[in-house]
Amino acid sequence: MKTFSAKANEVNRQWWVIDAADQVLGRVAVKAATLLRGKEKAIYTPHCDTGDFVIVINASKVRVTGKKETDKSYMSFSGFVGGHKSESVKARRARRPELLVEHAVKGMIPHNKLGRAVYTKLKVYAGAEHPHAAQQPKAVTAIV
Repeated sequence: MKTFSAKANEVNRQWWVIDAADQVLGRVAVKAATLLRGKEKAIYTPHCDTGDFVIVINASKVRVTGKKETDKSYMSFSGFVGGHKSESVKARRARRPELLVEHAVKGMIPHNKLGRAVYTKLKVYAGAEHPHAAQQPKAVTAIV
């Protein structure tokens, strides 16, 4: 018996919708990352993009546990003197709530060329509306 290896152009991709309202951020990110990689498919191949498209709606209503709303900070550094910026979850949710989910999912996919290709299939929206109705996405029912 030969070992099966999927090819990226032969993968049948589906569209999924995850409603993040009142869901824990990490659990939403795990489900999205799993669907993006294609790990729940029988044809999963580690070196190939076999995943589906994922739409996350209501990103502004995602929940964080404990005191993360005020204590967790997202840091960035531009490389210049004095270029360090820090922002709490509360401030980021007020400025651009999509970044909360995007940052969590980005940390759960490979940090290489494959991961960058997989990440482009993630679509995150702060509200309940999304422009991908033509793709007939299926709703994800069970989040871990």
